[in-house]
Amino acid sequence: MVLEVRAVSDLSPDERAAFFDRDAGVSDVRSDVEEIVDRVRTEGDVAVREFCREFDGVEVGNLDVTDDAERAYDEIDAEVREAIETAAANVRAFHERQVPEDWRDSFGGDSGGVRELGRRFRPLERVGVYAPGGTAAYPSSVLMGVVPAKVAGVDHVALATPPAEELNPVTLAAAHVAGADRIYSVGGAQAIGALAYGTESVTGVQKVVGPGNKWVTAAKAAVRGDVDIDFLAGPSEVLVLADETADPDLVAADLVAQAEHDPAASVVAVTDDEALAADVVEAAGSEIDERERAGVIREALENDASGVLHARSMSEAVLFAEEYAAEHLSIQADDDEALLDRITNAGSVFLGPHTPVAAGDYASGTNHVLPTSGGAKRYGGLSVDAFLRSTTVQRLDRDGLDGLADTITTLAEAEGLEAHAESVRARFDDGDAGAGSDSGPEAEPE
Repeated sequence: MVLEVRAVSDLSPDERAAFFDRDAGVSDVRSDVEEIVDRVRTEGDVAVREFCREFDGVEVGNLDVTDDAERAYDEIDAEVREAIETAAANVRAFHERQVPEDWRDSFGGDSGGVRELGRRFRPLERVGVYAPGGTAAYPSSVLMGVVPAKVAGVDHVALATPPAEELNPVTLAAAHVAGADRIYSVGGAQAIGALAYGTESVTGVQKVVGPGNKWVTAAKAAVRGDVDIDFLAGPSEVLVLADETADPDLVAADLVAQAEHDPAASVVAVTDDEALAADVVEAAGSEIDERERAGVIREALENDASGVLHARSMSEAVLFAEEYAAEHLSIQADDDEALLDRITNAGSVFLGPHTPVAAGDYASGTNHVLPTSGGAKRYGGLSVDAFLRSTTVQRLDRDGLDGLADTITTLAEAEGLEAHAESVRARFDDGDAGAGSDSGPEAEPE
């Protein structure tokens, strides 16, 4: 049996650690990845092509395949083309709601004068998006990375995706629809190195985003600091929080769908209903052999970070979900909104029986580049914010500065930074700088 029902309260420390300490496997390949990235940095295209031969078994001619994208868009099946267009439009609409507006307001209360403070937002100039290949092609990841960057106003958005004897035309078409400015046929750690540092063919960027395997994740860790990244993501994961009203076939379907991604995927269901838990196990087991990627699914369901758990109450189930901090959290319960109100840690939440995780993966509009391995406790998924920089702006007039002079000079001198205090006093050449002035108004002679 690939899954079995276990009680949350009976989990051993090692079993709990398997659920909560999910490892992306980065440490296993770190030294090899650092060597790859360093060679790409110093040798450029020569190293990139060598690694394409070694790891992908492909002799890459032109790394830049941008011109192939429009042709692929024209040649793919019309139904697929329409699906890409629809998904891209939904992703674009959702992310357009996230674009912040510049603002500037007056502050100061009763102190008088002008103290005008604000914030403005400007996009990065150059961004690199990674879209995985390998065991499956992910045109959806192209949309999730490129579209928000373009919505943010990034001028140059480059896409890197693994090479093949024939590149996936749907991936190329998705890049065309999303508006990628450059498309490079390179994958793995060498792609991250090329985007980060540039080569003869690849324009270097300021930030690299997008999911990938442990080699890609380790490479993002290696370049972080020289360029910005979104976050370090591990294998995909789902947790389904369900009560007795849930349909076991739908819960199982979501578990199996997530297991389809990767043998290392983590798939968990937690319920307070023991009969439902048993039915989910049975439904998942009967579905595996019907799927084309049955071997991948079976391996994922059998790994130590996957399981169907029986909780003594929904409160215990919620506590487990909060500690787990799932990339994808599905809530299939009678009062899903009440359960949602108790959840803080989740990358993306899917409410109700008609909201499969696959909806967010492809077409609802939310982003599927999400924190894994408990990362949702510390940050959220990819958004327009990732491609913007904010700058604060301020303007004070004389009276506005006078109202702050005492506070500024007192704190500056408390820190031993006399010149900071004097930079305020210098603006009051008549000596009238409120309580912040050494002399104050000119004194009467004795």
